[in-house]
Amino acid sequence: MGNDSSAARHPVAIIGAGPAGLATSAALRARRVPSVVIERAEQVGASWRGHYERLHLHTVRWLSHLPGYRIPAEEGSWVSRDGVIRYLEHYAAHHGLDVRTGTAVSTVERAGEHWVLRSPQGDVHADAVVVATGYNHTSVLPDWPGRDGFTGKLLHSKEYRNGSVYSGLDVLVVGGGNTGAEIAVDLVEHGAAKVRLAVRSAPHILRRAQLGIPTQLTGVLMRYAPAPIADALAEPMRRMSVPNLSHKGLPDPGKGVFTRASRGEVPILDVGLIEAIQADRVEPVAALDGFDGARALLADGRAITPDVVIVAVGYRRGLESLVGHLGVLDDHGMPMVHGPRTHDAAPGLHFIGYTNPISGMFREIAIDARRIARALHRRSASPVTGSGRTNT
Repeated sequence: MGNDSSAARHPVAIIGAGPAGLATSAALRARRVPSVVIERAEQVGASWRGHYERLHLHTVRWLSHLPGYRIPAEEGSWVSRDGVIRYLEHYAAHHGLDVRTGTAVSTVERAGEHWVLRSPQGDVHADAVVVATGYNHTSVLPDWPGRDGFTGKLLHSKEYRNGSVYSGLDVLVVGGGNTGAEIAVDLVEHGAAKVRLAVRSAPHILRRAQLGIPTQLTGVLMRYAPAPIADALAEPMRRMSVPNLSHKGLPDPGKGVFTRASRGEVPILDVGLIEAIQADRVEPVAALDGFDGARALLADGRAITPDVVIVAVGYRRGLESLVGHLGVLDDHGMPMVHGPRTHDAAPGLHFIGYTNPISGMFREIAIDARRIARALHRRSASPVTGSGRTNT
């Protein structure tokens, strides 16, 4: 791949060889639209390789297949981190996808009627581009007062692998989402002396499955229902299946699980947190507000002295340097359009994987990948590629 603007153009270039990028390439291949997948790491599924070891999909296997190749049954109902990595490797091989690893795209630029992906390894030219770099692409430690003077160990959850090195230590986990909850449980199981979970807003906690029915399936069935109606229907089951933990320091959030999910506040799908809180092995505490030497200062005025603080918040999409100059991001750095739709200012530029739906990210990736493939197939078949939005 050279830097000459006359270099051969690909019909479609996809940035990112994670689930979203691979799924889109496979869906395009099924429609006979060639694509190349550009990946900065040396292997597919790089983000999954960097996750903590205990991680499993919180969505059931049979609702998590990507287009054209099912997750093998031997991976179990709840696929492990290593199982997902195996699946993505086999997925790329099964479909014969053209994946260019070790190529870091620094920026995407418009060049007449096509696109140029700038890279130190050589520019890539394409008629259309799909950005699939991941929902939690960039980790950021919040700039709490006194953060740099904290005398304990401070790390982001992206650096966490397992709880064995924290055995016997006092650990504060910051963040009331699925990552924070699962890390807290992992620390307990590895023998941490004290585990606290700091949350700012009481999260909704749901069982991963109830009476053998995955909670994800409820999310799928409620996908198109108005949030207030979905909230009302979900509340009786939540109250019946999840105990009130207010007496343990975690206030009941009340109804609103689907309303909050629509804002990106996905509920915790329980993998042991409820039991750990009931057994006083995980202590919910107020949000972290800052540090003072060895002390972590909480929003309710308490000060504690943990040996370790693990931060399970502070993820960004990290798209600003890549496409921010194109006017396609909102004030929060999120794409203004998603899936088959494209922005008026950037015809032929698609985004996939930048939602966090209660119905399951892998499932929604599969749906969006097929929609993008359909839109790009129509675009490639049209004698006039045109501009503006594609509302397929």
